[in-house]
Amino acid sequence: MQPDLPYRNRSEAGRLLAEELAHYKSKADVVVLGLTRGGVPVAAEVASALHAPLDVVVVRKLGVPFQPELAMGAIAGDDTQVLDKQLVYALDLTNRDVEAAITRERAELQRRERLYRRGRRVLDLKEHTAILVDDGLATGSTMLAAVAFVRKRLAKRIVMAVPVASVEALEKLRDKVDECVCLATPDPFFSVGDWYGNFLPTEDAEVLRLLDESAKRAATSLSV
Repeated sequence: MQPDLPYRNRSEAGRLLAEELAHYKSKADVVVLGLTRGGVPVAAEVASALHAPLDVVVVRKLGVPFQPELAMGAIAGDDTQVLDKQLVYALDLTNRDVEAAITRERAELQRRERLYRRGRRVLDLKEHTAILVDDGLATGSTMLAAVAFVRKRLAKRIVMAVPVASVEALEKLRDKVDECVCLATPDPFFSVGDWYGNFLPTEDAEVLRLLDESAKRAATSLSV
C-alpha cells in the first residue's frame, strides 16, 4: 500500500522507508549510503532504525546547458560518470558541452568529498550489502551514477531504496540493482519536491551533523 503523500519532510520519509527495510536490521554487513545532499537526511533515519553505519555517496547531476534542471547524466567518485546518450543526441549537444558540465560539477564533487570525509576513507564495501538511499528519483541519473560507483567498490549486494520515484526512473534502475524498494510511484510525477511538504535544500552543515551523530551512535553501541 502506497503511503499518504506528500511526506511531511525527508525524516518522515526515511522512517517509513526503514520499515520496508527492517529485514536488514542489525546485520553486520549492511552499510547505508545517502546520496548527497538530499538523500542524507532520509538515509540517516534508515541507518538509525537498522543499527547500521551511515556514509555518503557524493553525486552531481550533469544539467543540460540551457535547461540546468534537466539531467543529461551524472558523476560520482572514482571518475564514475553516466550519460544519457539518447538525450545528448536529441538535443544536439556537443562533446564540448558535455565536458564543460563534467569539469564544472567535478570541482564541486571534489569539494564535497573533502568536506564530508575530513580525512576518512570511503567505507570498504567489499563483502557488504550497500543500501543506497535518496529522497526520490525523477530521471534516475544520479542514482545510476551511485550504483556504478558502489559496484566499483565491490559491494556484494546493492539495494536501492527511495520514498518516491517516477515510473520511468524506477524501470531504468530496477535491473541495475539486486533489490529495489520504492514506497510510491505517483503518476503524473512532475518533480521529487512535489511529494514533500517541506523540501528545503539540505545544506553541508546538516550532512556533517548527521554523519557525526551516526558515528557517535556507532561508538556508543561498541562501548556497551
